[in-house]
Amino acid sequence: MPVERALLQQEMDTKAEAYDFRRPDRIAKNQLRAIHQLHENFARSLASSLSAYLRAYAAVNLVSVEQLSFTQFTQRLPAPTTLISLGMKPFDGNALLEINPSLVFPVLEMLLGGTGKVSTKISREITEIEQSILDGLLRIILHDLRSAWLGVTNIEFSIESHETEPQLLQILAPNEAVVAISIEVRIGDTAGMMNIGIPSIIVKMLRQKFEQQWIIRRTQATEEDHARMLRLIRPAVIHLDARLQGPTLGVDALLDLKEGDILAFDYPVGRAVDVMLNGKLKYQGEVVASGRKRAVEIKQLAAAP
Repeated sequence: MPVERALLQQEMDTKAEAYDFRRPDRIAKNQLRAIHQLHENFARSLASSLSAYLRAYAAVNLVSVEQLSFTQFTQRLPAPTTLISLGMKPFDGNALLEINPSLVFPVLEMLLGGTGKVSTKISREITEIEQSILDGLLRIILHDLRSAWLGVTNIEFSIESHETEPQLLQILAPNEAVVAISIEVRIGDTAGMMNIGIPSIIVKMLRQKFEQQWIIRRTQATEEDHARMLRLIRPAVIHLDARLQGPTLGVDALLDLKEGDILAFDYPVGRAVDVMLNGKLKYQGEVVASGRKRAVEIKQLAAAP
């Protein structure tokens, strides 16, 4: 018994892990997948909007979706940078939008008539005039972000404040969990990152709606799904035969048949022929000639019994 207890205790010790209470409360993986899909749609929409707004080809790619503490999220951001605190009506709390200087200043030059090719790396705060010029870009980003979230719920994103130093923006508690979305924006030869932080508590409040969207997405077959299914079933083999379904005759009656007896099949010439697939009635048609052979021409689907 002592040996068995020792082995059991050893097994429990190997499975036990130290829990860090500072670690943010995790959200379900299926919700992260749904958020990933949602912001992939946002990236595609934003690419089209930016191309039209800047009159230059823009490519927007979703890089990652992960859950971090607010402190971990802000520590990843450059300083100084462009930070916008976003209201999320009708929900309480704020989201965070960050646009790297490597993206902000080339966009500003393009909006002012330049080519967007910045020869030197600029690392400074934007001025009030530059901030007002960027408002048009921010309106486009927030419009596409709101449209992407409409599939889950109606969130009205609005600009509440601007900041340049991540450490000075205290919209959430340091250990509060956020869903961090990293997006790469490439305009011509210029590339930069855009980061969005959404409080995990709001994502958890929308858990049921995310699950509904996931179920709907799983149940709605696309053209690619249909094509894939067709490729899978194309090699399948089925047995097809045409039958004149009429009266049946028992073995005893068959054995009693004598010369001169007449069997009435009760099958009019104009009656449809049943076409069976693997023994199940599927179509109805009529017997026709195909060259020197007989064939069945399908006329209609068989009525449900």
